[in-house]
Amino acid sequence: MRMVDLAEQFHLPVVNLVDVPGFRIGLEAEKEGVMRAGVRALTAIAQSTVPWCTIIIRKAFGVAGGGHQSADRFNFRYAWPSAQWGSLPIEGGLEVAYKADIEASADPEATRQRIEARVRGLTSPYRSAEAFVVEDIIDPAETRAALIEFAHIAAPLRLAGQARFGFRP
Repeated sequence: MRMVDLAEQFHLPVVNLVDVPGFRIGLEAEKEGVMRAGVRALTAIAQSTVPWCTIIIRKAFGVAGGGHQSADRFNFRYAWPSAQWGSLPIEGGLEVAYKADIEASADPEATRQRIEARVRGLTSPYRSAEAFVVEDIIDPAETRAALIEFAHIAAPLRLAGQARFGFRP
């Protein structure tokens, strides 16, 4: 949140390398205020008006992963081929999404494995890129060139003036 506010204050473009498996959930996470801190950070990102380049290098799931895009600012999103993103990760997500099917089965473990094989067969970084508004899937070796292109495009978009921050939870 402080980094985003600093970038906003000085009108600096942001490059964000993302590896966010998601917000921790459960009673302990609630007691520690994980979601509250995460929502505050995502609110700072959503309020940001400076140019933003996100490169998903590994994981970006759920609300934590969805916060890296905005229709209200200049925004590039790239992903490496190794990246995985979406609503839920397959690991752990199947037990939630297909709980009734797995529990109703005579062999729950075989059913879970069959569902996992089917879902993994449907996964594709290109399908995810289309659904989650990723401009391009780039080879990690092309990252520098993509960031240079972003810097050249973002430089003239820097506007002088007072930074404005909205209310935050």
